[in-house]
Amino acid sequence: MTVLEDRIAMADSDDTSWLDDMFERLEKLPVPEGYKVEIVEGTIYMSPQRDIHWETILLIIDALRDHFGRRTRVFSDVRIDFPGRKNGLAPDVAKLRDGAEKNSEGRWRHEDVEFVAEVISTDTGRNDYGPKKSAYAVAAVPVYLIADPYQGKCHLYTQPKDGEYLSDTTLAYGVDVDMTATPLELTMKTDEFPRD
Repeated sequence: MTVLEDRIAMADSDDTSWLDDMFERLEKLPVPEGYKVEIVEGTIYMSPQRDIHWETILLIIDALRDHFGRRTRVFSDVRIDFPGRKNGLAPDVAKLRDGAEKNSEGRWRHEDVEFVAEVISTDTGRNDYGPKKSAYAVAAVPVYLIADPYQGKCHLYTQPKDGEYLSDTTLAYGVDVDMTATPLELTMKTDEFPRD
């Protein structure tokens, strides 16, 4: 290992330890039912899950499970540590590769994530378009989908390279999201996505 690799490993280890400690503390707090908690770049965010938000998440999960089968690993609001400074993210939807296994700490690895979807909330939307998008690109998540009920649009990011997505497509709700050229090989209908 080089000195740089040692420092990166040490920083990752320090971040993981810090995230573990923070999540342990958060689990002891009286977080209101229906709220999602995650840590983005070291800042704790707690946001309510609204019905439009949850309905969109379910439609995305249904589309994934219809295409890949009920046994595929698809999660909502489950902590996955992503690259960057203190990113203990809980994506609205995360699909893992076949054969994905938990790491030695009992958590899913960002290296096994092949799809992430986030549904925009007014309070945390800037994270989805900013630091979370960057973290997903750095982690080389092949497909990142943002569903924005305020705009009535989906934003599809693919082809991650050097910490950025090279392809960015915006589609109005009602237009199918074509992901057939991605590892998902899926077309997702958006005509039932609710608007705010």
